[in-house]
Amino acid sequence: MKFLRRGTASSESTDASVSDATEERESVVVGERVRSQTAGKGRPTPSRRDAEGKKRGPVAPAPKTQREAIKRAKSLRGSKEERRNASADRRKRMMAGDDAVLMPRDRGPARAYARDLVDGRRNLMGLFMPLAVVIFATVIIPVPAVQTAGSLICLIMLVMMALEGVLLGRHVVSKVRAKFPDEQVGGLSYGWYAFTRATQIRKLRMPAPRVARGTQVA
Repeated sequence: MKFLRRGTASSESTDASVSDATEERESVVVGERVRSQTAGKGRPTPSRRDAEGKKRGPVAPAPKTQREAIKRAKSLRGSKEERRNASADRRKRMMAGDDAVLMPRDRGPARAYARDLVDGRRNLMGLFMPLAVVIFATVIIPVPAVQTAGSLICLIMLVMMALEGVLLGRHVVSKVRAKFPDEQVGGLSYGWYAFTRATQIRKLRMPAPRVARGTQVA
């Protein structure tokens, strides 16, 4: 019995020593892995807060005195006014047709000439937006007779506008090609450009019309 007890105790001590050695070996492997990862990058992995802080840049310190706060508020107000003035100046130049600030689709003398051709005509398509309001009104009015009459009138108007748009597009394309023979004038591009401008309300067109309605553009 004593022999068995000694054997059991020795086996338990052996198992404990083996488990301790295994844990030490695992800790050494984990430590070496962490050190290798850190050495590979040259620095530990930054936290999310530190990374976002570096992206945003340094934060301005809070003002220490009321005078400093007023000065900072004035500078911010001045920058907002400058941006507002710059935006207003840009819009003014766009309305005047300055190619430097216009969108690419509106730039060039050929596009300006196409706009003049559209702006000088009296087009039924100019009633497109008011017609959309009428269509909406006839839909919400709970009177079958009004809805039927309104739908019929709107359908006729839409068909007439579509025909007028096709004729206007062909007219603008032919005139632009005759005036600018060296310019590459796409029929679909200029026709759609003329159609979309004709459907806009005259006061909302960008750039603003340069010719009065009814003017014969040569």
